[in-house]
Amino acid sequence: MPKAKKTAKTTNATNSNPNGLGKGDIVAALEQHFGFKEFKGTQEKAILSLLSGRDTFVIMPTGGGKSLCYQLPALMLPGCAIVVSPLIALMKNQVDLVRGYSEKDDVAHFLNSSLNKGQIKEVKSDLLSGKTKLLYVAPETLTKQENLDFFSDLKISFFAVDEAHCISEWGHDFRPEYRRLKEMMEEINNEVPIIALTATATPKVQSDIVKNLALREPEVLISSFNRANLYYEVQPKIKKDLTVKSIVKYITGHKGKSGIIYTLNRKTTEELADLLIANNIKAVAYHAGLDQKLRAERQDQFLNEDVQVIVATIAFGMGIDKPDIRFVIHYNIPKSIENYYQETGRAGRDGLEGNCILYYSHADVTKLEHFLRDKPLSEREVGAQLIDETVAFAESGVCRRRSLLHYFGENWEDKNCGNCDNCLQPKEKIEAKEQLVKLLNVITALDERFAADYVVQIILGEYTPQIGLYRHEKLPAFGIGKDHDALFWNSLVRQAMLENVIQKDIEEYGLLKLTTKGQKFIKKPSSFKIVLNQVFDDANADDDESDNNAGGTATTDEALFEMLKEVRQAEAKKRKLPPFVIFLENSLQDMATLYPTTIEELDRCQGVSKGKAIKYGKPFVDLIDKYVTENNIEKPDDFVMKSVANKSNNKIYIIQNVDKKIPIETIAKNKDLRLDELLEEMETIAASGTKLNLDYAIDEWLDEYDQEEILEYFKNCETSSLQIAQQELSENDYTWEQLKIMRIKFLSVVGN
Repeated sequence: MPKAKKTAKTTNATNSNPNGLGKGDIVAALEQHFGFKEFKGTQEKAILSLLSGRDTFVIMPTGGGKSLCYQLPALMLPGCAIVVSPLIALMKNQVDLVRGYSEKDDVAHFLNSSLNKGQIKEVKSDLLSGKTKLLYVAPETLTKQENLDFFSDLKISFFAVDEAHCISEWGHDFRPEYRRLKEMMEEINNEVPIIALTATATPKVQSDIVKNLALREPEVLISSFNRANLYYEVQPKIKKDLTVKSIVKYITGHKGKSGIIYTLNRKTTEELADLLIANNIKAVAYHAGLDQKLRAERQDQFLNEDVQVIVATIAFGMGIDKPDIRFVIHYNIPKSIENYYQETGRAGRDGLEGNCILYYSHADVTKLEHFLRDKPLSEREVGAQLIDETVAFAESGVCRRRSLLHYFGENWEDKNCGNCDNCLQPKEKIEAKEQLVKLLNVITALDERFAADYVVQIILGEYTPQIGLYRHEKLPAFGIGKDHDALFWNSLVRQAMLENVIQKDIEEYGLLKLTTKGQKFIKKPSSFKIVLNQVFDDANADDDESDNNAGGTATTDEALFEMLKEVRQAEAKKRKLPPFVIFLENSLQDMATLYPTTIEELDRCQGVSKGKAIKYGKPFVDLIDKYVTENNIEKPDDFVMKSVANKSNNKIYIIQNVDKKIPIETIAKNKDLRLDELLEEMETIAASGTKLNLDYAIDEWLDEYDQEEILEYFKNCETSSLQIAQQELSENDYTWEQLKIMRIKFLSVVGN
């Protein structure tokens, strides 16, 4: 591959341009077609290169304006540009955007499997008439011979290959059909230029793109991958419940700010969204298992800020243009650095705050490795190395920005970015000059033909079958570094790469080789200080573990609990209400655990709405405040998360279905709940201040006389025990379910 250039070659694009279009022309065209007065980054150079008839390769981060690099030339040049795009949804989005700037819809079309015969005929008619300047196609469209024959008769201005990293098996979204693009382009028109565009490409992927598309002395324009406004942080995922609590606490502290949480699978998106809802955070789940209409609906909810957070698999995000996403949380480790960069890149696209938090667990890494099990050998090897790179990033103790940029082939000189966890909390550096010399000598002794893991095994003197095969245990260097552990040597390898002392071979991915700087270092060693990688020994959380402690581990203060029951009894008598109408016992238990001393804090307890806290709460918080002061009690964590089990995650669903008068047996079945479980959830909803009109169900279970008798009983009872109620009303042999549903009605009518 030609050496990637930060800027284009100094060429007189105006003079060499066969179309006679120069800088003045494109600035005027930019304002005419898009209403902008100036270009961003390398846009201008890319456009001039393409207009001059030259193959062009654009690497520009998400949000940098890649699309304009081919849209503007297409509008300026005679003929139609064919744009290859991997996603149908993206095509429609792009076509709509172009049409939005134009007076006529026929200026841009897409051609893919989503169109019917009539629509295809219309597109082809506009193409033949010369009206269409941009045609978006899926790679599969180009595999059909009838389409190739049709395109061959058209005047083509150029080919654009969007998301060009799909060509490379080392890219994060490899598509085999992209491999045939050059062959199909040649059949259509081999004379027109090609522009390839991507947001994420390592040097290896860049090389693959240039080779596979057979780009002819391309103008390579690489914008910086640095997003200065993004903050990067990695946290160990020690226990599932603690992680979820940390996320809920973070989002609660960032009210009104939009964010995305990425997870590994569909089940986790649903569970996590439910937990967020349970904790008064507006959230929805998004994954490929939802039907297209529901996905579109939830995407719109997020874009329109009807919900604060979207919990999603990687199915979400392509083509999303929401500039004010303030945080991106990775609940699971992504399968590649490219994925991580692209997903975090959706934060802070307006240049303002963007926080990127990754939760790291060894269990998640194991799951990713497990997913590779049934893949072809070559795909397994590639996938394993991509995972290794992500693990190395997560465990690194040095500047995360520097590590990211290095991965994409960009040299970041500043060793402290001031905007990542490692830079804000720097670790102690240790001298490693002598050890680096040993490392370089071992790499040399192995003829620069082995990857990092193998090199470290030689240094540590760890005999393996592979080492035995090559007889490398007989090397003088075998075991030369036993005085340090694997953590030290792996840290040294990574930081030697960052300092360009060694590098991974681009063509033979993973093989360590000395750079010119490394060769000089052997001859003349100098101080070389490193930071040890993070160990994360406790980061073993598994998403499949139980959530029994999701609400925290604090225990109930029994003495306070009894005192709260007395206050409830007194308030009930004063208001001539049964005690359970004031607060249910699980609400009192929460109070005796969390020690709320204000009305606002009381709202954190189960079954306590804001309205109920204001209506009944003052004597309770006054008692707790006095109790805490007198007994010198230190309150628990300032944030206590409500679990799904305790705070009905089905609340909205239940309310909506009750309003529709859906049979409660059906509601229970649809939510995979037993009838008693559903009634418990309904009681929690009613007790917290929401009215539920269950008359339609009650009338089927009880006649009018029975209903009146039970309601009269609840008006005068002093216990919340339904067992006692059954005993005292034994004459009529009421079931637990009948009494429960009547108490829900009583709470809805009297308690609210």
